[in-house]
Amino acid sequence: MCLVSKARTAGIFSVAMVDVSKWPLFTLLSTQELASIRQACIFGAFANEAIYITHDDEVYVLGLNCSNCLGTGDSQSTIVPKKLDSLTGKKLISLSYGSGPHVLLATQEGELYAWGHNGYSQLGNGTTNQGVSPILVTTNLQNKRVTEVACGSHHSLALTHEGEVFAWGYNNCGQVGSGSTANQPTPRKVSNSLQNKVMVSIACGQTSSMAVADNGEVYGWGYNGNGQLGLGNNGNQLTPCRLIALQGLCVLQIASGYAHSLALTDEGLLYAWGANTYGQLGTGNKSNQLSPVQVMTEKERIVEIAACHSTHTSVAKTQSGQVFMWGQCRGQPIVLPHLTHFSSTDDVFACFAMPSVMWRLLSMEHDDFLTVAQSLKKEFDNPETSDLKFSVDGKYIHVHKAVLKIRCEHFRSMFQSHWNEDMKEVIEIDQFSYPVYRSFLEFLYTDSVDLPPEDAIGLLDLATSYCENRLKKLCQHIIKRGITVENAFSLLSAAIRYDAEDLEEFCFKFCVNHLTEVTQTAAFWQIDGNMLKEFICRASHCGAFKN
Repeated sequence: MCLVSKARTAGIFSVAMVDVSKWPLFTLLSTQELASIRQACIFGAFANEAIYITHDDEVYVLGLNCSNCLGTGDSQSTIVPKKLDSLTGKKLISLSYGSGPHVLLATQEGELYAWGHNGYSQLGNGTTNQGVSPILVTTNLQNKRVTEVACGSHHSLALTHEGEVFAWGYNNCGQVGSGSTANQPTPRKVSNSLQNKVMVSIACGQTSSMAVADNGEVYGWGYNGNGQLGLGNNGNQLTPCRLIALQGLCVLQIASGYAHSLALTDEGLLYAWGANTYGQLGTGNKSNQLSPVQVMTEKERIVEIAACHSTHTSVAKTQSGQVFMWGQCRGQPIVLPHLTHFSSTDDVFACFAMPSVMWRLLSMEHDDFLTVAQSLKKEFDNPETSDLKFSVDGKYIHVHKAVLKIRCEHFRSMFQSHWNEDMKEVIEIDQFSYPVYRSFLEFLYTDSVDLPPEDAIGLLDLATSYCENRLKKLCQHIIKRGITVENAFSLLSAAIRYDAEDLEEFCFKFCVNHLTEVTQTAAFWQIDGNMLKEFICRASHCGAFKN
C-alpha cells in the first residue's frame, strides 16, 4: 500500500536554499534588503514582478504591476519595494500566480488571499473586477484550512488540510472540474472521482489541473489537446479522471508545465507526458505523448522535479545533487536531459527559463548554517577563538596562526620553529599603521579590502613587502577609484615608490589631464626634486606644455 504524506509533499514545493540575486529583478535591491528576504517569488509574463517576505514577516512587492498584480492598491509600477501592510505578520506557506497575472497566497493559519487579474473570476470573490489589493477569499471555505494553492493561466485551485480540492475561475476546457464549461465565480469543491479521496498535492498547467492522492494516485482534468492529462487520448475532461497508466506506481510529486506534465514516484522514477514541441518530455524527440513515459531511466534516483505553467522547461534533481534540464532553455530546444553545473532546480529557472520566473515560493532559511568563507569572516579578530595577537599602535588584533599560515607565505615562513615569533603570543608591529595592518589581516580572512585611498597606499607598501600580488592589485584598484586633484601627485609618488606600473601610468595620465590644478596643490611642491624633474620631462614628451 502506498501512502503519501501531505507534509512531505508540501515541503517539496516550498523549501529551497538559493541566491535570489540570480533573478535580474532582485538586482534592484540593496545588500541589506537581499539579506532581509526569507521567502520570495518572481512572476509575470516577462518575469517583471516580484513579491518577497522578510524575516520580520513583512511583505514587499516591486515590478511592472500588470493587472494590479502587485496588490498595492493602484496600477503604478515600482522599482522600489512597496510594503503590503494588509499581509504584515502573516506567515506564508504557499503562493502561486496566473498569466494575467493573478496571485493566490495561503497563510499558516489556513487563510486564502487573492489579487490581480480577475477577468474570469479567478480571484474567487464572485466578481470580474480587478483585485487592486489582497482580498480574503472565504466563499465555501469557511472553517477550512487552505494548505496549498495553484494557478493556471486564468483558473485557481486550493487544497485544504482535510485533503479537499476547490477550484474556480476560467473553465472553457473544464479545468475547474465542475462537469461543465461555465466559468466558476467562487471556490467550488471538486468532487466526482475525487469524492472520499484525500488529496495531498495539486498543480496546474495553462488550462489543465492535476492532483495527487494520499495513496499515490494521480488525477487530471481540463484541456487535453496535447495529451497533458496522460489519459491516452487528447479529449478534454470536464471532471477528474484517474491516470490509469500510472496504476501500480506511488506518485509523490506532480509538476505541470505550459502543456506537459511530470510525475515522480516514491522509487525515484520520473514519468513525462503531454506537449513536446521543445523536447520538454526529455524523450529525445519532439513528439507529443498521450500517456506517461519513463525518462532518465539510466540516471540515478530522482528526488525532485520542477516545471511551471508559464514555461516549457523541465528540471530534475538526482539523489547525489546533480541537476538536469531539458525543454525550452533560453529559446533552444533540448530534447534530452542535460546535466548542468547548478545545485538547485530553481537556478535553472533563473538562468534558462523563458520567462525566468520562479516555479515555487522560495525559502531562504538556512538554519544558521555558515559556509567556510562566512565562518572565517566571522572569526576574524575574535579573542575567544584566537591563539595569537598582533599589537599595532597599542591596539590588539586577534588572529589564528593556522589561518595565517594557510593564507600567506610570509606567515608560513614566520611560524617555523626557528623563528622567535613562533613562540610568541603577542607580536609587535611598528612598520605599519593599525588601519593598514588590520586591513591586511582581515583580507586574509575575507578576500576583500575596505580602505580609503590614502590608507591603501600603506597597504600597497605592505602587499609589496609581503609579496601579496592579489592584495597589491586590490590596493591599486582602490587608489584608482579614489584619485582626486588633491591627492593625485601623492598617489603617483607612491606608485613609483612601490613599483606599481599600471597605477603609475594611471596616476600620471590623471596628473597630465589636470595639470594646472595638480601643480597648485601642496603635494606637488612637496615631492622630491628628482621626481619633479622626471615628471616635467615625461609630461613634456606627452605635449603637456605645448601652447
